[in-house]
Amino acid sequence: QVQLVESGGGLVQAGGSLRLSCVASGSIFTINAMGWYRQAPGKQRELVARISRGGSTNYADSVKGRFTISRDNAKNTVYLQMTSLKPEDTAIYYCNCNVTTRSSGGYYREYNYWGQGTQVTVSS
Repeated sequence: QVQLVESGGGLVQAGGSLRLSCVASGSIFTINAMGWYRQAPGKQRELVARISRGGSTNYADSVKGRFTISRDNAKNTVYLQMTSLKPEDTAIYYCNCNVTTRSSGGYYREYNYWGQGTQVTVSS
C-alpha cells in the first residue's frame, strides 16, 4: 500500500503564489510518473502538470508559464510551484503517482495512487 500526503494549499489573492507538495510513502519500489490534477466545483478533474521519473514535463495550456512541476526522487516528493494565480485556478488539487511495487515473491506491479486533495482558493 502507498500513501500520498499533500500540503501547501490555501487562500491567496489573485497574482499571488503557492507551492504544493506531495510525499509518497509505503511499499514503493520505484515511482514512475508523478502529477497534479485539479477539480473545480461542477467540473471534471483535469490534468494540471505531469513529470516523468527522468524529469520530462507537460502542462495544461491554461497553466503554462505560470506553474512549474518538479520532483525529488530521493524524497519521493513532487512539487507544484504556482505563480500569477487567477480566480479560475480555484479548485481542489490532487496528487497522482504511478508506482511500481515489488512483492516478496519478486513480482513487479504498477499501481496508480491519488492523494486526498488540497484546496486552493484564489480571490479576486
